[in-house]
Amino acid sequence: MGSSSSNCRNASVNPYRVQNTGRFASNNQGTLTKPQTSSQLGSQPSSLGVNSDVVQKIITAVAKVDLNIAANTKAHQTSTFDICRTVVNPKLVVRRGQSFTVVVELSQELDEASHDLRITFETGKQPLVSKGTQVIFLLSSEIRPKEWGATQLSKNGNKLTLSLQTSPTCFVGKWTLIFDVIKRDAPKDKSQRYKVPDHVYILFNPWCKDDTVYMSDSDLLNEYVLNEIGKLYTGSQNNITSKPWNFGQFETCVLDVALYLLDVSKLKVEVRGNPVNIVRVISALVNSNDDEGVLVGRWSGDYADGHSPVSWTGTPAILEEYWKTKEPVKYGQCWVFSAVCTSICRALGIPTRSVTNFQSAHDTDGSITIDVHHKKDGSIDNEVENDSIWNFHVWNEAWMARPDLLAGYGGWQAFDATPQETSNGVFCCGPVSVAAIKQGAVNEPYDGSFVFAEVNADRVHWRPNALGTMVVIGIDYNIVGKYISTKAANSGDREDVTNAYKSQEGSPEERAAVLRANQLASNRKDIYNLPTTDVEFSLLADTKETFIGGNFDLTLKMKNSGNSIRTIGGKMEVKTMFYTGVLADLVKSENVSLKLDPGQELSFPVHIFASNYESKLKDSCMLDIAVMLFVEESEQIFVKKDTYRLRKPHLIIQGPTESKLGQELKVDVSFPNPLSKALTETYLMIDGVVQANRLKMSKVPANGVFQSTVSVTPNKVGKKELIVVFNSRELEDVNGSLPILINSS
Repeated sequence: MGSSSSNCRNASVNPYRVQNTGRFASNNQGTLTKPQTSSQLGSQPSSLGVNSDVVQKIITAVAKVDLNIAANTKAHQTSTFDICRTVVNPKLVVRRGQSFTVVVELSQELDEASHDLRITFETGKQPLVSKGTQVIFLLSSEIRPKEWGATQLSKNGNKLTLSLQTSPTCFVGKWTLIFDVIKRDAPKDKSQRYKVPDHVYILFNPWCKDDTVYMSDSDLLNEYVLNEIGKLYTGSQNNITSKPWNFGQFETCVLDVALYLLDVSKLKVEVRGNPVNIVRVISALVNSNDDEGVLVGRWSGDYADGHSPVSWTGTPAILEEYWKTKEPVKYGQCWVFSAVCTSICRALGIPTRSVTNFQSAHDTDGSITIDVHHKKDGSIDNEVENDSIWNFHVWNEAWMARPDLLAGYGGWQAFDATPQETSNGVFCCGPVSVAAIKQGAVNEPYDGSFVFAEVNADRVHWRPNALGTMVVIGIDYNIVGKYISTKAANSGDREDVTNAYKSQEGSPEERAAVLRANQLASNRKDIYNLPTTDVEFSLLADTKETFIGGNFDLTLKMKNSGNSIRTIGGKMEVKTMFYTGVLADLVKSENVSLKLDPGQELSFPVHIFASNYESKLKDSCMLDIAVMLFVEESEQIFVKKDTYRLRKPHLIIQGPTESKLGQELKVDVSFPNPLSKALTETYLMIDGVVQANRLKMSKVPANGVFQSTVSVTPNKVGKKELIVVFNSRELEDVNGSLPILINSS
């Protein structure tokens, strides 16, 4: 109550009594005023005085509403949101389709024989009942399933404990909650209104069977909605590495940024109940290509005016910078785009995970093939725009029903925020049913052809014939969509989900899906009619266990399975490369010139020394091995491209596995420098149990050992993970993590 109410405590009359004229009331100063209606009242009912000489009557109004934030957020699995736990002005975050309780304190007991309590929820700039952005209902004795409603749980004098229920299909966002006390025999526009000062956040509810994002497995819910710490997989198919990441979906600004992005996108409020619309918009707004989205993508290696993508350790630091400036943050690459999407979607209540596809095809023309164009001599024609294969690519999957698609296409839906190609003129991708991709149903929305090519395209080699017409000279099968990976639920292990995207490589089911996709989406229907060849080629490498600074061998094997001598010429080249498949510096080149007798097998070895590549490596530590061979007699061409990633040392973290909130703890971090040169401009990124922090470190000698002791003070309770990443000019992204149980102090 305000000061007016306090002034009335010693009076012999109730502060909510007014003159019995129905038209005017006396305030505490004795001035006649009109009674306030719902259109005139603010957040609080006014405290009206009386004229003691007139007949009194009672006005019943809402004085205060207790949102029961602690109990409601615990019941709705939202209690870990920072905005729900602040000492000053905590917010109520609930999930749709599930009831929550409030305590309504009235000026006096509600006379149910003559009064109604009306509840209104509003969202958007112009709430309308017709659009579903305004919902109005009365307190009643029961609530119908799947509908908005309110019922009374208990009554204690002038306090009512109510159960409010939202629809499982309502729009996700911030809602205004309003209570009106209505006297039945009063004019319709006369009511005593109370508007709850703070918004109520309503999210998707994967625990609700009637929500389109419903997920029945509690272990999966714990991982894909509630887990704040995860792993992103990078590297190459021969050397898969994990990068710990703080998704931090419950940290202070993440939910507000998520809802702000929906506003920036201009997505109509009345379609914000459909997770398909939400994730498609998120895939567009997490990159900044078409709008003022979250992240600027850059793959050039020059990050001087921003942050190197490998330096990020978690999403909150990115979104905090974006929230403060409302400008795109520099810089991100695919795993960063994906991680930010995971954080935002989990904050909104959509079960989401980051997924890595190794050997990920980038089809630029919708042909569902990776086309490589060769000159007459068999060498690659770099003047023609060729499709590419990324060593790895990270996107997202979100769990939802898809009533807009054929039965069976619900479940995990792939979407991608990395700006690669446009979809309907916008840099976004998906969501597309993973089950539909497996069956080659690439015409199902959205962007099925592009995602299918990423995981199951064949590489098609083209070369001009004698007339100058480009013809298919070879097809590489089983080269993309390797070891599609995500973090296993409630485990630190990697889960291989390749089988969700495609059947066993080379099986009749897999080939049928490829041919179906080709028939549905490609203009070229006859590329799989090829002549036979009689020389078999293969390339072997022993780089899987090779660390940076080590030597390794490549071996080209050939077998003539025909009946005639074959003359073979060409070359093998090794180059450093970026993870997107863009080539950089030449490491080694070997010419091949030999003859194979019928039935003969031959091995051609190439030795690679650390001195060949050490000064040329890029931040991904990846090497591209390309073999281009030509069989003179048959004009058979063999082109083989493989990617190998040299291993980085692992950061060793030693420290306590249990601590208390606010109590400083010390951890030791170390790793051996594998390079024959010093590491300069060194620093550590610390994240997970504390707010992301950057610590400057000293130079590390050539072939020396990095050692440091770091002090951290945990700022959250629960099962957490300390994430530490070492970076330098010469060697980046040497990372490690330490699980720590943080108890309350």
